[in-house]
Amino acid sequence: MTPPTDHRSANAVKKPSKGMASSSRSRPASWSEAQAGAHLRSLELFGMRFGLDRMRRMMTVLGSPQRRFHSIHVVGTNGKTSTTRMVAAILQRHGLSTATYTSPHLISYRERLQIGERDCGADAFAGAIARAAWAAERVNRTLSGDDHVTQFELLTAAALWEIAEQGVQVAAIEAGLGGRYDATAVIESRVTALTNVGLEHTRWLGPTLRDIAEEKLAVVRPGTTLVLGADLAPAALTVAERVAHERRARIVTAPAGWSGAALGARGEFQQRNFSLARVVAETYLRDAGIEPRKAAVRDAAGATEVRGRLQVVRRDPLTVLDGAHNPDAVRALVASLPDVIGQRPLAVVLGVLEDKDAVGMLAPLLAVAERAWFTAPPSERALSPAALQSLARQLGFERVACEPRPERALADAQSWAGGHGAAVLATGSVYLVGDLLGGLVGGGAAQESRDPRRRAAS
Repeated sequence: MTPPTDHRSANAVKKPSKGMASSSRSRPASWSEAQAGAHLRSLELFGMRFGLDRMRRMMTVLGSPQRRFHSIHVVGTNGKTSTTRMVAAILQRHGLSTATYTSPHLISYRERLQIGERDCGADAFAGAIARAAWAAERVNRTLSGDDHVTQFELLTAAALWEIAEQGVQVAAIEAGLGGRYDATAVIESRVTALTNVGLEHTRWLGPTLRDIAEEKLAVVRPGTTLVLGADLAPAALTVAERVAHERRARIVTAPAGWSGAALGARGEFQQRNFSLARVVAETYLRDAGIEPRKAAVRDAAGATEVRGRLQVVRRDPLTVLDGAHNPDAVRALVASLPDVIGQRPLAVVLGVLEDKDAVGMLAPLLAVAERAWFTAPPSERALSPAALQSLARQLGFERVACEPRPERALADAQSWAGGHGAAVLATGSVYLVGDLLGGLVGGGAAQESRDPRRRAAS
């Protein structure tokens, strides 16, 4: 296997379905970044819909861009974004042109697509969204009833199209929700990485770890390689071994930690993520006939930072933001906190979505907190601060305050921390972290994360 070099000539493209345009050369209207963002927000009304038919039709209309570059698919419960970025960083330092597609974003939709470790440029992003919207309009005409291309499908199609247009050799792609019916499942991945499996989105993925693993590992392609994160839950490992056997896929398991150069990404859990990313990248490189270089891997380790993960945004008082949004992620966060805040007392600012295990997140956080401020992430699915307060009292924790406005909650926590030599941790939701970061950077870019209608695009 060698990385593709002729990026502008696609492989054989399936004949378009009747009623859909096959040319990707005719140009849609030019859009600004603001217009692109407004169009994406308008699609939130259609919510989340399962199935790959719409996405496959989008790929056909766009000329099958996903076939013009190699892909690595990253699936799992926690650590997907970090692992995806780390894989690309390693490959980039081996002379390959790379891209990443992750979700959700913190402040700007453009964060989801990186070309060569840089967020997609405003003009390129707007052009890609306009192209995908043009394709979606044609696909929607062929759909029955109220079926409609969703926001996440349009974002994914735009990303795949732009990756192909940029002549990228290999892209690391993070799955959104699950795998089997996720929009990213249209890629033809050479390597699939499974970070871990926890109980999440049980309404859609099933009630057990086995069910969830089945959905995530449905994306494994025949004859490819499946790289597993260390210490995978036994039920998930059983599924992985069966799936690999059925599809004649090779299994490689990453070691539990990384003992090389210091990581740019903070937290003990990032050691596990980088260990997995290293094995994934080296597997791809060797399959491509490229010998991995230790110096390149070390450089990637030190250079890769992940926004919104143990991110220090203020020194006095020490203020940390982290997007942990399920019990496993919160426990990993709590285990890593002393490396960042030392022995300081802790003030927690917490906002959670209503479909998350709030009790499972509260218990480990309140065990290390002096005080807590409960707030509401900018989402229609936000759990009320009063509900969090009630749960905290059931756990025997009374030192709480409710402030629905995230910025005000953070300011109140910082004010208390400043007088008590304490640190502040804001966590519980990627949307909460994005909203707070948006307030810190200000300007129009922050508006996407602070839109009260904002919901998960996966």
